[in-house]
Amino acid sequence: MTLQEKIAQLFGVWVGASNEGAEVAPHQHDMEEAPDLDELLPYGLGQLTRPFGTAPVDPAIGALSLARTQRRIAEANRFGIPALAHEECLAGFAAWGATAYPVPLSWGATFNPALIREMAAAIGRDMRAVGVHQGLAPVLDVVRDARWGRVEETVGEDPYLVGTVTTAYVQGLESAGIVATLKHFAGYSASRAGRNLAPVGMGARERADIILPPFEMAVRESGVRSVMHAYTDTDGIPSAADERLLTGLLRDTWGFTGTVVADYFGIAFLKTLHGVAGTFGEAAGAALAAGVDVELPTVNTFGEPLLEAVAAGRVPEALIDRAVRRVLVQKAQLGLLDPDWSPLPEALSEAAAGTGAGPGAGSEALRGTIGLDTDANRALARRVAEQAIVLLHNDGTLPLAPAAGSEERTAPARIALIGPNAEVPTAVLGCYAFPVHVGVQHPEVPVGIELPTLREALAAEFPGSEIVVAPGASVDGTDTDGFAAAAELARDADIVIAALGDRAGLFGRGTSGEGCDAESLALPGVQQQLLDLLLDSGTPVVVTMLAGRPYVLGRAATESAAVVQSFFPGEEGTRAIASVLSGRTAPEGRLPVSVPRHPGAQPSTYLAARLGHSSEVSNIDPTPAFGFGHGLTYTTFEWTDLAVDVEEAATDAEFRLSCTVRNTGGREGTELVQLYLHDPVASVVQPVQRLIGYARLELAPGASVRLHASVPADLASFTGRDGRRIVEPGELELRLSASSTEPRLTARVMLTGAVREVDHRRRLHAQFTTEQPVTS
Repeated sequence: MTLQEKIAQLFGVWVGASNEGAEVAPHQHDMEEAPDLDELLPYGLGQLTRPFGTAPVDPAIGALSLARTQRRIAEANRFGIPALAHEECLAGFAAWGATAYPVPLSWGATFNPALIREMAAAIGRDMRAVGVHQGLAPVLDVVRDARWGRVEETVGEDPYLVGTVTTAYVQGLESAGIVATLKHFAGYSASRAGRNLAPVGMGARERADIILPPFEMAVRESGVRSVMHAYTDTDGIPSAADERLLTGLLRDTWGFTGTVVADYFGIAFLKTLHGVAGTFGEAAGAALAAGVDVELPTVNTFGEPLLEAVAAGRVPEALIDRAVRRVLVQKAQLGLLDPDWSPLPEALSEAAAGTGAGPGAGSEALRGTIGLDTDANRALARRVAEQAIVLLHNDGTLPLAPAAGSEERTAPARIALIGPNAEVPTAVLGCYAFPVHVGVQHPEVPVGIELPTLREALAAEFPGSEIVVAPGASVDGTDTDGFAAAAELARDADIVIAALGDRAGLFGRGTSGEGCDAESLALPGVQQQLLDLLLDSGTPVVVTMLAGRPYVLGRAATESAAVVQSFFPGEEGTRAIASVLSGRTAPEGRLPVSVPRHPGAQPSTYLAARLGHSSEVSNIDPTPAFGFGHGLTYTTFEWTDLAVDVEEAATDAEFRLSCTVRNTGGREGTELVQLYLHDPVASVVQPVQRLIGYARLELAPGASVRLHASVPADLASFTGRDGRRIVEPGELELRLSASSTEPRLTARVMLTGAVREVDHRRRLHAQFTTEQPVTS
């Protein structure tokens, strides 16, 4: 290959599929000029950026457009190499008409990696079926400040939860033949004051023990084939130019063999934002040297600037050879270099066989023949949404409908549904869901999926109830003119359901989403005043949150009848909420992030050292209203009979403990046993506690199980003073807890022997097993 042919494999072009079935067209946007495909294609092309995710396009017509373009690309270059097509899939395939699943923060709330693996496999199958090869997900950033706009895209504030859930997502996506992409590597979520793309000021120990473990777990256990560098710089070193991170750690230590791709425009940012490169050629050379293989979303620094830098001897051609080898190996793995490769993806081949249409034929016969929002997808989206709903508080008002065969209560005759999210179809969607991310720019095009409002879902769930509705206020406006009408409806109702929360958007157009950072964690706009007004009405208030981050609830945390928290639960979200409110579905979710008590006590997560908790020397109390891992059910559980089978172990051994968990209530429920480690004395400051394992237990009324846990000493490891990861001897507490603020049973154990150094081969998980307890 010539130098220009090699470089052509190292960048993408941002395109949009044609809704008439013609070839894709370069996308024109604010960040750069659209390239000329006729000039580029004779040398080849590395990637096609978001052919389905740029504008609304019928899935079958989009697949046809992509297939025709792939044939053109392959025929235009000497080697017949097609492009790799990538898409966003943060909460489902970001394409018109595709299922909108709950956002990642809801994945974390399920504490159910197996379910998320199943969801990701379904997403991957849909993407693969229409010709897509790579998905730009999942996000492995650990929440450090909930004011950050992209909290909705994360799995939570704990690295172990983030690691287990995202690793499962990658496994599911990869099982469908889609290249998953870990992002953002590394530290993006730790920006100062929660501002998007702000500098990151964390130290090496926070990076090693909080930020990196999810990535390490995914690289080791998931089979992931791509990683995306973060935009941010840490201690003055941008991730895109950090050779110790992208090569030394990721490849040389962890053994990653896939491709490293740029976050959109991230290489150019080395010049324009970070100021560590004087020209785009220097930026390209710095990124290649660090270990970035592919420039996305479009050709910029890896075009003429890189060619000129190589010709001038400023960038070694060996760096390009290294990157193009990785890219071509990945294309070979995907079958793109096979002699019998066809541009027709699976779903289009099946549709074309039935209609007689194909890449050389007319397209209209194909329109509507490929469905990306199937009944099976919707059922899966519903299961994820239901398991992600968190019941934060309940005074006994919920469930609202009687249990089967029970005459103790009846559904309320008159429900007042009040709040800005009562009748907004998109209130269940995050900022990367297609209707919000792209669809809002095309108001003339139908949304493409069914999005029942909360009012519609409640009407279906409570057919015998009268439902009256008032917005009261907008999500983030200051107008209180609607308060009087809302208060009147509340006073005359049997129950008030307050529909509060966020509006997802991009770069300031929403209250949650990329570039929509919050000044504080007070509810946006005048929603808190509206909520207080409803609490004063004298009618019981059930707060329902449709949000992308946790918010302070003020008096409602204790004075409301109940609080139901959902994090953008996707297209089936309102139905899931309604079923939990009625009691047809029991709440199962647990908080993946703490809900704060005070709006200004940020940044704070449960992963704080002693000085980060409440103290007598500061007037700011970061104690949460509801801690990480908290969630109520419609039944009760009893934890008893803690036994520590091995309470003293060497620093290379393991502890074993067990307890009995029994459902003492009257209906089936899910209990989440969370295992936290507390290290009272260590050579460096440690968080007061940190999650090292969890087990979901589904129990019928009166049923019990004996839960056994084997806990490797490796899980007590941390980064020591000299930067090495070590396991120290000494006392530990293993806390079996219902949340970070509710320990149930505590085992005090002892590590013995010498300080032991561990590395990336250490054990990462406690092992949980269950058995039926022996009864006398």
